Amino acid sequence: MEEAGMAVGMGTGNDQGAAREYNGKLTSFVVLSCMMAAMGGVIYGYTIGSSDHLAAIFVVYKALCGGDGFERRRRKRGVRGEKERRGGVTSMEPFLKKFFPEVYNKMKEDTEISNYCKFDSQLLTSFTSSLYVAGLIASFFASSVTQAFGRKSSIFIGGAAFLVGAALSTVAINVYMLIFGRVFLGVGVGFVNQSVPLYLSEMAPPKYRGAITNGFQLSVNIGGLSANLINYGTEKIKDGWGWRISLAMGAVPASILTLGALFLPETPNSLIQRNTDPQAAKSMLQLIRGTQDVQSELDDLIKAREMSKTVKHPFKKFVQKKYMSHVVMATIISFFRQVAGINVIAFYAPVVFRTMGIGESASLMSAIGIGVVSIISSFISMLIVDKLGRRILLMAGGIQMLVSEVMTGVVLATQLGDHGGVNKESAVLVLILICVYAAGFEWSWAPLGWLIPSEIFPLEIRSAGHSINVAASLLFAFVDAQTFLATLCHFKAGIFFFSGGWAVLMTVFIYLFLPETKNVPIEQMDRILWREHWL
Repeated sequence: MEEAGMAVGMGTGNDQGAAREYNGKLTSFVVLSCMMAAMGGVIYGYTIGSSDHLAAIFVVYKALCGGDGFERRRRKRGVRGEKERRGGVTSMEPFLKKFFPEVYNKMKEDTEISNYCKFDSQLLTSFTSSLYVAGLIASFFASSVTQAFGRKSSIFIGGAAFLVGAALSTVAINVYMLIFGRVFLGVGVGFVNQSVPLYLSEMAPPKYRGAITNGFQLSVNIGGLSANLINYGTEKIKDGWGWRISLAMGAVPASILTLGALFLPETPNSLIQRNTDPQAAKSMLQLIRGTQDVQSELDDLIKAREMSKTVKHPFKKFVQKKYMSHVVMATIISFFRQVAGINVIAFYAPVVFRTMGIGESASLMSAIGIGVVSIISSFISMLIVDKLGRRILLMAGGIQMLVSEVMTGVVLATQLGDHGGVNKESAVLVLILICVYAAGFEWSWAPLGWLIPSEIFPLEIRSAGHSINVAASLLFAFVDAQTFLATLCHFKAGIFFFSGGWAVLMTVFIYLFLPETKNVPIEQMDRILWREHWL
């Protein structure tokens, strides 16, 4: 097994020790179990892809395209007909008209407000953000459940919460019922995002931990693409009730996860943490590793359990020096994932498609295009993360994102003013740059933002530590959702340079501080990498 690489720059200590090899292989039992657990990523991605598509992207799309006045200007140029009028998520107007009439009425106004400053709706923003707030709070409860009752219990609760949220959202008759349903979806997000990456990391053999855990982000992208494909079909339904189908279909993967969680095996790490008899953990290790000789891995689990017994209140331990580097690393990685500019890219994509003359369903088509790029990129990440390592992917991805953001900002700053659009050649260039950015994000920071925090914490604080990662991620997503429209209005095209500045800091941070974690057994991580971390 390869020895864990050292961080360059200021270093992580002089002696990392050596990782002991474990026996075993990647069994079909592990693959099937992890595929079922990763269904949590599908329902998370579907939730973001369906409801957020109806909300935040709708607002920015209509704002940058000039609302109904944009349509009238196009009709003056001879572009007419029902097919043109129904472009993009404008076909989801019944959703806005029913739950957000103020936004709907404002959308119809033909004003001279700047392209960057239309439709700043706090109610609609609150609808989007309620999921993140609920998920943030739920992640802390999920930590206690995950530690006391096991990973599969949290996965089951998350799936059940998603089911309730999907049902309430589908039958909603007013905005309060809609937001209440979204709160349940947020609870599901908190439990699933807290437990599933941990489950995947602990079930996987060290040599394949990166690939298997990155499967969570692949599942998120599959869920998002599925939502946009369904939206593409349901937005054509007459009488304006297609949005109910879009929201209801989230119950399908949620049902699979909830029922599947009943049959999932528990991880050996969780079994030994909750049971004084190591025989149960040994039997599970033999089953998932496909060999009877698991003593080396079992010994590390027993040592981790003994340390775990000394920790009664894991959240109180975060202020201790021995755990500080873990907490700092997980929190800052979560922060960088949110400020890297992915939301800016996603919101601008519909405008580019519309400018290129794709009238029908431009917003949905842009989301589908980016979704395909994201799935391919996250799959590539699964193939190479355990070969190249975490550090090189994060740094290369940061550079790729920086270049595409700066170039996009230059094009929009010179071509897109407060009113009007960009020429088709510039739109094609921006479209290519958006895809380059999405690819860079999805094979680096997107999946590794789940992987690294799930593998670096020792067993005694692992559940609590990963809940901090989830809570921080949702907190920063909430802040981003609340401030995006105001930031866009003030920064205009400069928002791409703002995000590019964060990409520089992200890359430098990884270069200086993150040790390489590939191939290091999860219960040896603290001894080999973090105990001597200079931070």
